[in-house]
Formats: sequence, C-alpha cells, structure tokens
Amino acid sequence: MNNFWIILFHTYLSKLKTKSFIITTIITVGIILALTNLENIISTFNDGEDSDKVAVIDDTGALFQPLEEQLNLVNEEVELTKLDASEADGEKEVEEGNYDGLLVLSFNNENLPIATYKSMTIADTSLPMDLQSSLQQIKTQLAATQINLTSEQLGKLYEPISFERVALEENAKTAEELNQARGLVYVLLFVIYFAVILYANMIAMEVATEKSSRVMEILISSVSPIKQMFAKILGIGLLSLTQLAVLLGVGYFSIKQNLSSMEGGFFSFFGFGDVPVATIIYAVVFFVLGYFLYATLAAFLGSLVSRIEDVQQMITPMTLMVVAGFMIAMFGLGQPETPFITITSYIPFFTPMLMFMRVGMLSLPVWEPILGIGILLVTIIILAVFGAKVYKGGVLMYGKSNSFKDIKKAIDLTKND
Repeated sequence: MNNFWIILFHTYLSKLKTKSFIITTIITVGIILALTNLENIISTFNDGEDSDKVAVIDDTGALFQPLEEQLNLVNEEVELTKLDASEADGEKEVEEGNYDGLLVLSFNNENLPIATYKSMTIADTSLPMDLQSSLQQIKTQLAATQINLTSEQLGKLYEPISFERVALEENAKTAEELNQARGLVYVLLFVIYFAVILYANMIAMEVATEKSSRVMEILISSVSPIKQMFAKILGIGLLSLTQLAVLLGVGYFSIKQNLSSMEGGFFSFFGFGDVPVATIIYAVVFFVLGYFLYATLAAFLGSLVSRIEDVQQMITPMTLMVVAGFMIAMFGLGQPETPFITITSYIPFFTPMLMFMRVGMLSLPVWEPILGIGILLVTIIILAVFGAKVYKGGVLMYGKSNSFKDIKKAIDLTKND
C-alpha cells in the first residue's frame, strides 16, 4: 500500500511543480481578476478620454434642441454641435478628426424626422444606437401630437402590461431564486466542463508518457497496474482540487470586493445571491463523481497508446461526450423541464452536468438526484473494474496501438498474465 501512496503523491507533486501548471494557474487567476474588475478597468481607460463629439446639420430647424435634451437622458457623454454648413463641409470635419460623426436631420412627407449618420466606419454601434433611440422618442412624440394624443394617453399606450408569473407547484422556485441558482449552475457547468477535459486529458497523457519512455516496465515490476491507475487518478484529482481551490478562492474574494460595481447586466440576470447549501453540496458531489467517471475512462484509454501523439485521437470520443453534455446543459438552462433534458440527465456520461443543472434550476424530489448519483456510482464501479483489466493489459502493449479494437487485446493480455 505504501507504493500506492508514493505514486499518488509523486504524481501530485510532480505536476504541481511543472511550469505549465504554474503558468496556467497564474494566467487563469489573471483572467478571473480581469473579469471581476472589468468595470474598474474600463473606467480607468476611459478617464481623461474626450467625450464623443457629433456634428449635427438640422435641415428642419426644430429637431436639434429636443434631440439634445433627449440624448442627455440616454448618454450624457455625447456632445452635440450644431453646424451651419453643407453636408460636404460636415463630412470634411469628420474626416479631419474634429468630430466622431455627422448627423443630418430632416422631415419626411409626413413631417416626421428622418436621419442620416455618417462616420469614418460603421463598426461602432453604441453611439448610433443612442442617437437612433433618442430620435425614436422624438418621432413618437411628434406622431402623437399629429393624431391629437395627450401625454397621458401616450403614456398609457406605451405602459408595459402587468404580467405576473405564479408557480402552482408546491415548493417551486421563485424568479429571484432561479436567478441565484442560474448564476451558480452556469459557472459550475463551465468548471465541470473544463476540469473534466483538462484533467482527464492530463491522466491519459501521463500514462502514455510513461509508456513511451518505458518507465512502465519498471513500475509494473514493483506496483500492480491497478494501483498505478487509481494512484494517478487520485493524484491528478488532488491537483485539480488544488488549482480549483485557488481559482475559486480568488474569484470569490474579487467578486466580494467589486460587488457594488457588478449590479445590473450579466450579474443581474445571473445573480450571485444567497444560494441554498444543498445546491452547493450537489455541485461538489456531481463534480467529484464526474471527474472520477471520465478520469477512469481516460486512464485506460491512455494505457492503449504507446505514443503521446496518439493520445488525442484515442480520447476524442470521450471529449465529444463531454462537449455534448455541456451543450445540452446550456440548452437546458432555459428549458430545464423538457422531457429531452430529463431523459438525458440519467445517461451516466451526461449526468454530472445535466442532473446538477436540473437540481439547481428545479425543485426536484430527493429521489431524482439520488438516483442520478447512484447511476454514476454504479457506472464508475463498472468502468473501474473493466478499466483496471484494460489498463493492466494495455500498459504491456507497445507499437502502433490507437484503435478501440486494442481493448480486446489488452483484456486478453490481462487474462494470460
């Protein structure tokens, strides 16, 4: 048993000290800090920057002032300047960099405003959208005046309908609870997705690397292949938990520090409020079980190849299953109650993501996630027993070996051993 722990900690420490792991962790931490401080970064770059300047040629003589007033309500950073010049002169001003754009205002046959916006490129959409929105409000007011609508009547016309959603199911989640759950589910789906792909691939590469250097021939003489497989799975598992603890810790601390600047937009829809403890527990359980499921699969697939170059080809079907589960889960975030999502959540290779997504978004009876956990445990045990047999024979196979037909050869070698 001592050899098992030696391999486990050797795998963990050797990967922990690699430059690739350290650099990847640092870069990811940097990305997390950048995303959670995005508002502060943007405001820092915008400090000292001149406001957008737009030249306006008002052929109507009546639209400039209401446009200026309406635009101040939409975007105070835009500076409008009325030009008493021709369009050609206005275009020249834009070309020389004196203005960001030229807005030409006129009336159509119904005495309603129409506009043409000219700029050096049309790549920037935010400024034209603000101008268009302001002009739309002015057009609405003018049209209402033409048909003799009062401001009160116009207000009633555009007043949003009262539309309340009430869940009849007992213990159904409220809209606020769904937003809070959606945030955690969304983030952890990405964590499960990338962790499974990254660390399962790492296990397969570790096994293939040892085989290609013939280290395996030395190892199997002192430690059984089965102990090697599970030692590597647990060793890489500890590595993943170490990295995730660092990333989640940094992310949580940074979000807490910048919570006031994260209101609205993304953080309004994907709320990160008080999340039920049960949801967090399920997240940990399904993450761990999902890791062991795919890690066991990756270990015995990696044992079938003798060259590092063949690893990606061998584990491609496994990667595609992870991608498929992730894409289905993304679809399920909007429609978690559909029969398709319910059925696929009981397919073992999709269960870690889909069942967790359903637990987070719906008020499921306890037996459903328990059944999903049971299915995962049985699948992992079956896969571990079968994978151990394949691994034991696979580590003895050398030469060109990158086909799933080699699984039978590996099992035959195990029987003959």
